[in-house]
Amino acid sequence: MNKIKITCDSTCDLTKELYEKYGVEVVPLGITLGETLYLDSVDITTQKVFDYVAETGVLPKTSAISVADYETVFKKYVSEGYSVIHINISSEFSACHQHARLAAEEVGNVYPIDSRNLSSGSGHLVIAAAEMAKDGMTAPEIAEKLNKIKEKLDVSFVLQTLDYLKKGGRCSGVLALGAAMLQLRPEIEVVDGGMKVGNKYRGKIDKSIMDYVKGRLAGRDDIDTKRIFVTHSYVPEEIVVQVKDYVKSLYPFEEVLETTAGCTVSSHCGPACLGVLFFKK
Repeated sequence: MNKIKITCDSTCDLTKELYEKYGVEVVPLGITLGETLYLDSVDITTQKVFDYVAETGVLPKTSAISVADYETVFKKYVSEGYSVIHINISSEFSACHQHARLAAEEVGNVYPIDSRNLSSGSGHLVIAAAEMAKDGMTAPEIAEKLNKIKEKLDVSFVLQTLDYLKKGGRCSGVLALGAAMLQLRPEIEVVDGGMKVGNKYRGKIDKSIMDYVKGRLAGRDDIDTKRIFVTHSYVPEEIVVQVKDYVKSLYPFEEVLETTAGCTVSSHCGPACLGVLFFKK
């Protein structure tokens, strides 16, 4: 029987329950507030990140997982006879995949996957890998399959503020000010491993989010209805419930899973961001 261990970066933004259900080990990125280094979602919460930015006006610094840290995790499982499948955040966003590849070359029998994605977009691949392993596929077969199906991911989210992108140097202050004055909420799409601006929605949080979800999902015939994630950074519960109910009314999804964005992703998207993430047929 194949012994396969699935590992991933903390940027995959699944819940503790999902990681436990699928037997996944999570390797955390670093989050630095001031002079203090924390581990993403281990000894720091997303709310603490938001509180820090509100108090200081400064974004935390995020740091990729080191080659040495990857080697430690990979060796632990390879020494026990496992093949390791590791899912990384897109190499366009972080050096994590490059570091994981170097560690994999050193350890052997490790298959790092560049998800070309982020958040629960990468999380989709984590669950898919675990399901393939359960079905008896070998590690090379799983890696090959993941690199094919990742092209079918449909990942986007709608921002409620451009302040975090502005602080991170990813958009101009003039653009952020104009969006705020006009109450524009931009949709960010993940395309070819990077991010681009899609549609822009107008209005308060509830209206802009529901308009985004409707614009993203309604009237399509190419959606794989096995599983969809509703991932957010502390959107009010009543709005999340409304989103999930609407999603269920559109398509017969087998699973509609809610997750919250971890510290790394939230450091860039800011509070009250929400996305619907799924596979296309």
